[in-house]
Amino acid sequence: MRFSYVSHLYCPKCSAAYSADEKNNLCSCGSPLLVSYDYNSLKEKWQKEDLLHREPNLWRYHELLPVKKKENIVSLGEGMTPLLSMGKLGEEYGITTLLMKDEGLIPTGSFKARGSAVGVSKAKELGVEELAMPTNGNAGAAWSLYASRAGIKSHIVMPKDAPMITRQEVHVAGADLKVIDGLISDAGKLVGEAVSEYGWFDVSTLKEPYRIEGKKTMGLEIAEQLNWELPDVILYPTGGGVGLIGIYKALKELAEIGWIEKEKLPRLVAVQAEGCAPIVKAFEAGDKDSEFWNDSVTAAFGINVPKALGDFLVLEAIYETNGCAIAVSDEHILQEQHHIAEREGAFICPEGAATFAAAKKLRQDGWIKENETVICLNTGMGIKYPETVPMNVAVRSKTERL
Repeated sequence: MRFSYVSHLYCPKCSAAYSADEKNNLCSCGSPLLVSYDYNSLKEKWQKEDLLHREPNLWRYHELLPVKKKENIVSLGEGMTPLLSMGKLGEEYGITTLLMKDEGLIPTGSFKARGSAVGVSKAKELGVEELAMPTNGNAGAAWSLYASRAGIKSHIVMPKDAPMITRQEVHVAGADLKVIDGLISDAGKLVGEAVSEYGWFDVSTLKEPYRIEGKKTMGLEIAEQLNWELPDVILYPTGGGVGLIGIYKALKELAEIGWIEKEKLPRLVAVQAEGCAPIVKAFEAGDKDSEFWNDSVTAAFGINVPKALGDFLVLEAIYETNGCAIAVSDEHILQEQHHIAEREGAFICPEGAATFAAAKKLRQDGWIKENETVICLNTGMGIKYPETVPMNVAVRSKTERL
């Protein structure tokens, strides 16, 4: 068997094909490129039983990942995060089986480690020496750390309002860090100019094809962890939307090779904040792509993306699975973040808390049924966002009785 059954890259808009052995960014038509595999060979040669004795990380699925040679893998042990029962919350919400895929327990403290592990590994395989990207924080932290491990120089541009801890992660990794007074869209413009001028490899969201391949392993893991019986609903905090696109891609590929039934895909839900909800607005209008969201602001900074390059892929995933897009307020996000920690002992990030607030709302509206299996994605550690938990505890004398 081959280590990887990667075939080629293709454009989901114009169907143009590109080599997976060359450095590629966007299609000539401007669309993101996606990775295709030799599904016929995989269906014949790759079996579920092959996974039984493999290491519990995302590279257990290497046949369905784009890195051709094992020696090019750059890893910090990422993947196979727990699928936790959230029984107390489920009882409160009226959902019999409420689960959380906890991506906070992954290297660098967020799900971004998945995309960077596969993206950096493929960049190493293709001979990339310097990469550049804009970030709201966690992606830059992950890519800079993995790039450091691979011996690749990274150039990271982030808004000044990005979480300080992620800025520190980038700095300690030895990356070239630039902080700007603006949004991620402004950072993206600066990166684009620098890439053109200096020849760095652009790894902005969906401007290289391999980040999504790392993110899709969340979908592969969910299917395996549920013994290949899929949930009814998966809720995902959506900014750039790569994780949701990736999960949808993973499930379609599993159906393509016969490991799951394509008629039973879960309904996918894109969760956004009311202060930045371009996907929700497009979904409610029945549109295939979104409009730029002006003056975006939210406490869930990771999903503060005014216009996603892959918005049409996010909306396709929602429409094709009979899912939906929903916006929740910052007030409800932060309330739920506190409530989840108090009830379930999980200190999750505000983006993850948004999915629980959305699940609660969708259950109240009857869109989610009581007996359905529902998975909320927590995309990072709550401790990376200390500013979301204001507190004022008085200092007592060491002799004062408790």
